[in-house]
Amino acid sequence: MIGWSGWGRSAPGGAIVSAAAPPAAAHDGDRHHQQRPRVEISRVQADSPGREDRSNRSLNGEWVEIRNTTRNPVNLRGWTLRDSDGNRYRFDNVRIGSRATIRIHSGNGRDTRTDLFQDRRDEVWDNRADTATLRDDRGRTIDTKTWGRRR
Repeated sequence: MIGWSGWGRSAPGGAIVSAAAPPAAAHDGDRHHQQRPRVEISRVQADSPGREDRSNRSLNGEWVEIRNTTRNPVNLRGWTLRDSDGNRYRFDNVRIGSRATIRIHSGNGRDTRTDLFQDRRDEVWDNRADTATLRDDRGRTIDTKTWGRRR
């Protein structure tokens, strides 16, 4: 498979997939507590609203939203976003502001501080079942979101 392409697109509706990430365990002296990840996948729009016709509008209707949960900006340079087939989007020198979100769209567009574009010509996310995985610049898994069941 070349790029992010080739999935059946028959799931109804324009459902947004969203789930809370399991909190990361943290150790603070002798006291244990739960802590949210610094950066998380907050929402996924896997099924583009309307007709899926591979137009740029349709491609940009599917996206993954990344949220910075901290008070400080985070540079995503070298981080990756992957699907369950291993297709990858690599972040350039992108800063996500304090408690801000950024959406990564599948199609073409002009990158802004709130929206990035993969410049793909095919759909990325499988409507029925897929997994979005966010990894840092050292390859460590930061967060994942899974929907449906893969066969």
